[in-house]
Amino acid sequence: MKARIRHQLRTLKDGIARRLDKQHGFPEDGQPVLRSGKLVYEIADRVRAVACGGVALIHQLVQAVGLDREIDRRVSLLKIHLPYHESDHVLNIAYNILAGGTCLEDLELRRNDESYLDVLGARRIPDPTTAGDFCRRFTSSQAIDGLQRAINESRLRVWGSQPEEFFEHAIVDADGTIAETTGECKEGIDLSHKGIWGYQVLVVSLSNTQEVLFLENKPGSRPSHEGAAARLDQAADVVRRGGFRRVTLRGDTDFSQTKFLDGWDKDGIEFVFGYDARENLVDMADSLPDSRWSELDRKGRYEIKTQPRSRPENVRERIVRERELRNLYLVKEHVAEFDYQPMACKKKYRMVVVRKLITHEEGQKLLFAEHRHFFYITNKRKEPAQRIVELANTRCDQERLIEQLKNGVHAMRLPVDNLLSNWAYMVMATLAWNLSRWFALILPERGRWRDKHRTEKESVLRMRFRTFLQAFMLVPAQVVSTGRRLVLRLLAWNPWQHVFFRGLDAVRSIS
Repeated sequence: MKARIRHQLRTLKDGIARRLDKQHGFPEDGQPVLRSGKLVYEIADRVRAVACGGVALIHQLVQAVGLDREIDRRVSLLKIHLPYHESDHVLNIAYNILAGGTCLEDLELRRNDESYLDVLGARRIPDPTTAGDFCRRFTSSQAIDGLQRAINESRLRVWGSQPEEFFEHAIVDADGTIAETTGECKEGIDLSHKGIWGYQVLVVSLSNTQEVLFLENKPGSRPSHEGAAARLDQAADVVRRGGFRRVTLRGDTDFSQTKFLDGWDKDGIEFVFGYDARENLVDMADSLPDSRWSELDRKGRYEIKTQPRSRPENVRERIVRERELRNLYLVKEHVAEFDYQPMACKKKYRMVVVRKLITHEEGQKLLFAEHRHFFYITNKRKEPAQRIVELANTRCDQERLIEQLKNGVHAMRLPVDNLLSNWAYMVMATLAWNLSRWFALILPERGRWRDKHRTEKESVLRMRFRTFLQAFMLVPAQVVSTGRRLVLRLLAWNPWQHVFFRGLDAVRSIS
C-alpha cells in the first residue's frame, strides 16, 4: 500500500473517530440527531461515479487468476461471438450479484449505468433476456461440469498463494437442500419428501474456506445423497491437486455411502459420516459395559475475555412451564465406540456413538426419561471419540453456507424454465460467493503485522455475503479517465478500507 494512501486512510479514520466521540458527539440544543435541512438534488455534468466501486477489484482478480480465459476454453456454447463470449455471460451474472443485484432483472440497471460499464472495460453487457437465453444454452450436464471445472482450475491458482499450513488438512462437506419454487411450468420440479415443490440441490463445499466446489441440481423427489459419492471423489481430486496433504469427507446420516467406504479408505481418504440408529446398532451400544462410556464434554463456542454477563431469562422455557406444555430436556451425554462392519463393506470401521439422556416433562412434572443414540462411522483411528463427535458436529457450518447461498447470494431463485438452465444459473450465481472467498484468500499475512493480518483475513473469510458487499463491493467511487488509464477515487471511508487496499496490492502481485 502506498504511503500516501496509508496517510489518507489514517486521516479519514481519525475524522470519523472524532464524529463518533461520545464526549463531543451530542447536539447542544437537545434536538434529535437526525434532522432535516435544505436539500437540493442536481445532476452532475462532468463528475461520474459508481456505487459499486469494489466490483472492479474483483474483475482484476478474475483476470489475474485467468478465470475468464479458463471459462472460454472449457465452455463452448456460442457458435459466433457477437459480441459476447461465454466468460462475458458468466461473469455478467456473478458481477450483478456482487454489485447488489438479486435477480436477472437487475442486469437492466447495470447495463444502463455508464460508469459501471467503464470500470469493467465494457461497451455494453447482456440484458436480462439475453442472460436468460444463455442459461438455456446449457442443454447437458457435461456443459455445466465444464463450467465448474473452469472455476476449480482457477481456484487452484488462488490456493497457490496460501501459506504452507493451509494445506495440512482439507475437510469436504456434502449436504442437500430444497430449492423451492412457486412456479408451475419449470421442467424438472417435483414434490419433495417435505411436501415442497422445487429442485433437490446437492452442495459439496470445502469447510476450511467455505468455498463451494460442486453443485448438482436434481428433481425435488430425488434423495439428497444421490450422486454424492461421485461428487465427493471429484472434490477430493481437486483438493489433492491443490496440494492438501490430508482429506476428510463429511456428511449426515443420508450420506453414509457404505458402498464407497472401502475405496476411500484404500485411497487414503478419511471420512466421518452420520449413521442411522438402527436396532442392531442400538443393541450393540447398550451392551457395552459402563467402563467403555465417558461423559461428553461440550466445549464453549468461544472464550470470554471480559467479565461474563448474567444470562437473560429464558422466556420461552418459562411459558412452556406455566402452560404445562410438553418439552424435552437434555440431561447428560456420554460417548463410546466399537468396531462395526456394514453389509456393503469388506472391513470393520470405527463406530462412535453418543448416548443422550433426555427427559420428557409437562410443566413441572417429569413424565419419563429415555436414551437416544447418535452414530458416526469413521476410519480415523488415532483421534479420541470426543474429537470425532466435534468434527461431525462442526459440519453444521455448511448449513450456514447453504443459508447464505439461498438468502444472501440468492443463487437458488430459479429464474429460468428447466432443470439444466436453473442449475447453470446456480453455478454462475454461486461464483459470486466463491469470488468473495477468493478475495479473502489472496490477502497476504506477512511481516511484523502478520498476526493482525491473519485475524483480518479470517474475519473476511467468515463474513456473511451481505456484510462483504457493504464492506468491499458497494463502495462509492468517482470514475476519472486520465493518462490512458481509469482512476477510481473512493468517496467514503469504512473500517475495512485498509484491507481493501491490501487486497488490491495482492491482486497486482498475482498479475
